[in-house]
Amino acid sequence: MTGGPVERRSPRWPSAASSVVGVIGDPVRHSLSPLLHNAAFDALGLDWVSVAFPVAAGRVADALAGMRALDIVGLSVTMPHKQDAAALVDERTAVAQRLGVVNCVTQTGGRLVGDSTDGAGFVEALRRSVGFDPAGRRCVVVGAGGAARAVVLALAGAGALEVVVVNRTPARATEAAALAGGCGRVGSEADVGGAELVVQATPVGMAAGGTPPAGQPASDARSVPFDPALLHKGQVVADIVYHPAVTPLLAAARSRGVETVGGLGMLVHQAGLAIERWTGQPAPVEAMWAAARQERAAAGGR
Repeated sequence: MTGGPVERRSPRWPSAASSVVGVIGDPVRHSLSPLLHNAAFDALGLDWVSVAFPVAAGRVADALAGMRALDIVGLSVTMPHKQDAAALVDERTAVAQRLGVVNCVTQTGGRLVGDSTDGAGFVEALRRSVGFDPAGRRCVVVGAGGAARAVVLALAGAGALEVVVVNRTPARATEAAALAGGCGRVGSEADVGGAELVVQATPVGMAAGGTPPAGQPASDARSVPFDPALLHKGQVVADIVYHPAVTPLLAAARSRGVETVGGLGMLVHQAGLAIERWTGQPAPVEAMWAAARQERAAAGGR
């Protein structure tokens, strides 16, 4: 890390002295992570740069070896590498250990430490977007894949009174609900009406060409995961899909007077947590949000 702000502009930047982070995935060229990371480094005045590294399935060990050899400070990890990364890092945080996945790797003293920031990023997005604190609240999570599991664990950790998992595969729902401990249980679509927070954590409603939530295949053709007639005023509905900005579920919820939270916030805040782990500095979240909104506007608000 440099001692003072740098002028982040070519031809002098980046230089041989610049610290490097990145994101690995397959595919990965669509990723917003470098945009968010670089916006943070701009705001912090750091001589750091973030890039995307395409890494084919099954090549995570090679990528982590390269991270060590090239002294790359940190990596964000996206599909399909999160489980492999968890098995290959030197150390895992308690959250990553519980989930069995890693979406953030930090190199510290030659050791690779894996963490999962998705769930904490989701909770931060809830608080920032609509001021919703899960403590003491009844929550329903629809889905039981990687993203849903991260959300279930984070909601329980934030003090939720109840975390109900609704999923078409009962065995997976049971596994996900167990992450919430005593406040977790398996439920059905009927539980949606009694929840204060409803989280849509499946690929349902994702636009063609979008990125499925962590650990989820882009294979579900339905537009909404449950009957929107179950929703009512006083609830908050969050959809972790971020493309499109307003999913069919969020549109239906808004039409019923329900407060909504889109998926972009989870992406921004999990990236912010990665920035903090890599740099040791508070993430400039507002600058990261501004960059995300600018990119969305440039893409026509999708």
